Amino acid sequence: MKGLIEELAGVEVEWKKLGEVCEIYGGLTGKNKNDFKDGNSKYISYKNIFNNIEINFDDLETVKIDDFEKQHEVRYGDILFTGSSETADEAGFSSAVTINFKQKIYLNSFSFGIRFNEDVQLIPEFTKYLFRSSFVRKSISKTASGVTRFNISKKRFKNIKIPIPSLEVQQKIVDILDTFTELTAELTAELTARKKQYEYYRDKSFDFNDDVEWKKLGEVTIYTQPTKYIVNSKEYSDNFNTPVLTAGKTFILGYTNETDGVYKASESPVIIFDDFTTANKWVDFNFKVKSSAMKMITSADENKFLLRYIYYWINTIPSGLVEGDHKRQWISSFSNKKIPIPPLEVQQKIVEKLDQFDSLVNSTSDGFQKEIALRQKQYEYYRDKLLSFKRKEEWHDWKRKI
Repeated sequence: MKGLIEELAGVEVEWKKLGEVCEIYGGLTGKNKNDFKDGNSKYISYKNIFNNIEINFDDLETVKIDDFEKQHEVRYGDILFTGSSETADEAGFSSAVTINFKQKIYLNSFSFGIRFNEDVQLIPEFTKYLFRSSFVRKSISKTASGVTRFNISKKRFKNIKIPIPSLEVQQKIVDILDTFTELTAELTAELTARKKQYEYYRDKSFDFNDDVEWKKLGEVTIYTQPTKYIVNSKEYSDNFNTPVLTAGKTFILGYTNETDGVYKASESPVIIFDDFTTANKWVDFNFKVKSSAMKMITSADENKFLLRYIYYWINTIPSGLVEGDHKRQWISSFSNKKIPIPPLEVQQKIVEKLDQFDSLVNSTSDGFQKEIALRQKQYEYYRDKLLSFKRKEEWHDWKRKI
């Protein structure tokens, strides 16, 4: 491994701006939410791109496409990107199209794709690693701007420079990184199986008959805008005390030294809820929030509706998100969903059992998670080392020094 890294350090690699080597195309246009019900064509969703470094073709969704429509089709070798996110660091995540398919497949509305020019030789299996590398991710995040949502600027995106090594070098890197990802995938599959077991038990806990009263979620909770708790400073540090939260994947964005407007969740726990994605988290420690896109949910009456019970139930239901329907989800959908309300003592028993099972799953999975984290760090280290090519001008300076 070390020998290959040293070998690549002496390789002269040309760097090109993306605008010079590819064309950019957009996702579906002119669609409404009804077009995504009982569709006749397949498309790649935002989540498919965000969650995978290469597109998962077993997880395609459907959309209605008429014969006369002119929509961009995805092709083998394309790289697809998420167009926006709640934070700049999570905007522009990429996924490569590594399968050569024959049917027409489209791209969702909130993403975009790039297609390399015919004279540019880049292996899709190589680009899937390249565009997830640390230095390219940093370059992409710098092209994003916004307040509550950060959108990629195509103009700035075109100025990002990428290395174009020989096909031989690309394949060597692919072979090594594929080995790392296969080892991690085995551990991840085991962890996923444990989580599915927990989810099955959790969902069965809410399998009530018609004798139980059902109420709208909006009737048993209080939904508040976190305006007065929003963090003002953008300077985060691990030396500060108060975490800044988002309900999304990142959860803790950083720590602030602001003391005003801190939500005292240690006194009254809360469910934080992303109003665009329906992602949610249970929080029982003090915090500030990133933006008003994240809402806070508490119980309307803790003597009748346990918030912890509500939290577990919320996570049994699908998000209900429909492609093309980019709107606030709590008022338009979630608040109207009906939740079973058994007697308080029954709610308490369900919470106690799920807390125990949740703790058991997390503790038994802890070893897997630590091992996965270690392997992931090892993979990321070698990925970034292997992809740290010298530009032509740097290469000539390096050769003179040795």
